[in-house]
Amino acid sequence: MKSVLFSRFFILLPWILIVIIMLDVDTRRPAPPLTPRPYFSPYALGRGSARLPLRRGGPGRSPEKRNESRAQPPPQPQLPTIYAITPTYSRPVQKAELTRLANTFRQVAQLHWILVEDATARSELVSRFLARAGLPSTHLHVPTPRRYKRPGLPRATEQRNAGLAWLRQRHQHQRAQPGVLFFADDDNTYSLELFQEMRTTRKVSVWPVGLVGGRRYERPLVENGKVVGWYTGWRADRPFAIDMAGFAVSLQVILSNPKAVFKRRGSQPGMQESDFLKQITTVEELEPKANNCTKVLVWHTRTEKVNLANEPKYRLDTVKIEV
Repeated sequence: MKSVLFSRFFILLPWILIVIIMLDVDTRRPAPPLTPRPYFSPYALGRGSARLPLRRGGPGRSPEKRNESRAQPPPQPQLPTIYAITPTYSRPVQKAELTRLANTFRQVAQLHWILVEDATARSELVSRFLARAGLPSTHLHVPTPRRYKRPGLPRATEQRNAGLAWLRQRHQHQRAQPGVLFFADDDNTYSLELFQEMRTTRKVSVWPVGLVGGRRYERPLVENGKVVGWYTGWRADRPFAIDMAGFAVSLQVILSNPKAVFKRRGSQPGMQESDFLKQITTVEELEPKANNCTKVLVWHTRTEKVNLANEPKYRLDTVKIEV
């Protein structure tokens, strides 16, 4: 019996020794470094409620600064605001004219529409229209005195002056931001290119106007980048033989000349543009736009007079429709 046990012991002994040697070698190997596990706070949740790891810094350890070498883009210059003063009055085509104008203005960046009604109060039609137009706007009203409503006298004088007064009052106690003013009558048609041209106005800029003065167009005559005369069908001897739709003025110029307005007294018919521009600039200072005044970008279209001969004297339709 003993011999059997001894024989089995000596058979197993080499395997036991091999196992002991392997265990001894494994315990002498250096332990791998511990990798810090991210700490998840129950209060830090990412998109979709996913937990976000919060890094724990040791004493004296500053948080990582990321993207230090990324260059910051240079600040973009502020886009000058275009202020469009539009006189308007009640008539059958008023809403149609304003709709066409609003469709143009909505495509112009940084534009503020100053709409001035020739009325003793703001009308519901224009108020509703502006509320739905989706444009930065100001709604003013001032009536034209009855004595100035005779044929042959200048129109919209009080309305344009009201727009000028609003601009000056708005910027009275604050530093004026870059801006440009122009007079946008509601019976004109404008190319979007015109607004790009006028936005760079430094003082007073000018350009041609189509379908005005009994001609296909009128324009300033330009030589070597300076205005030297006028191509016009009426009174070329005017100091500024230009249509109301043919110029823009820097906002700073308007604010620097607080007394510059459209005059009633002493102003002859057709001379309001000249009388106004004489107060703020000279012909030599004018800035020609539209490729040296060789491109027409605005047209004095004037809507055709509407024929309402068949309109009933008393409303017969059961539905009241705003036109």
